[in-house]
Amino acid sequence: MLVISDLSKASTPTAIAMGNFDGIHRGHQCVIAPVVGNTENLVSTVLTFNPHPQEFFTGTSRLLLTPIAEKVVQLEALGVQQLVLLPFDREIAKLTPQEFMQQILIERLQARSISVGFNFRFGCQRCGSVEDLRAMWGDRLHIVSEQLMHDVCDTSDPSIRISSSAIRRALEQGEIDAARTLLGRPYSLIGNVVAGQQMGRKLGFPTANLQLPPQKFLPRDGVYAVQVLRLGDKPLPAVMNIGMRPTVTGDRARTIEVHLLDWDGDLYGRELCVNLVKFLRPEQKFESLEALKQQITIDCELATKLLF
Repeated sequence: MLVISDLSKASTPTAIAMGNFDGIHRGHQCVIAPVVGNTENLVSTVLTFNPHPQEFFTGTSRLLLTPIAEKVVQLEALGVQQLVLLPFDREIAKLTPQEFMQQILIERLQARSISVGFNFRFGCQRCGSVEDLRAMWGDRLHIVSEQLMHDVCDTSDPSIRISSSAIRRALEQGEIDAARTLLGRPYSLIGNVVAGQQMGRKLGFPTANLQLPPQKFLPRDGVYAVQVLRLGDKPLPAVMNIGMRPTVTGDRARTIEVHLLDWDGDLYGRELCVNLVKFLRPEQKFESLEALKQQITIDCELATKLLF
């Protein structure tokens, strides 16, 4: 997949899906599907801003469900041919909806068809709407309606909208099944194994210390049953802890530690993909290392029942 920020390097003409697309969840997939499935040999393109306009105006970094590297992998899996990371700056922010459509979509990207969500806004002060796009593209504009949970599964609360915000709330509450349903796949943490304090090994449960991109959104602190990819042909069962390790350390640095249940070897420097399966318990401080060791044993036994 071609990934560009310089519009002069774009492959054209295009069928474009526009939006933020953090998470590439089921709602996003509905927006992307029409451009991937176009029958006119148009370059299937996702157009998004980098940085996010809110981050640009507030100066505050946003934590992301899918940092750019993950976003690229997910979009490529969907069949997208081109990702345009349009640099959001003061010049872009000043463009009226009509200027944005003419200068960016028509002149630079040669957009023949457009796909957006029902609430898509663009242009200076977000004053552009789907109606502006409809006036320009007519029946070549595809508008995806609001996607609700009951569209993809049985739920006691059919009013939950499939959105990045709903996924974040689910992860903050340890509701891993709900997050997986909204995403259409497991929520993943992808990072490199780095040296830690070796405390897990001393307790009899060696762990891989995972270093993630700093902008990656983390779920609730606590212990999880997980599956680890990229160590062979099949996912490997494991237990993961996210948090401050209050029993064994006095610092306030959050760590992500993974203990593999059925694997032994050197992991340093390797990139792992960890799929969340189940939230087991919140992080807690124990009276002694022996009490912590006993609880880890229980965690591993529970994860074994869930994962094997």
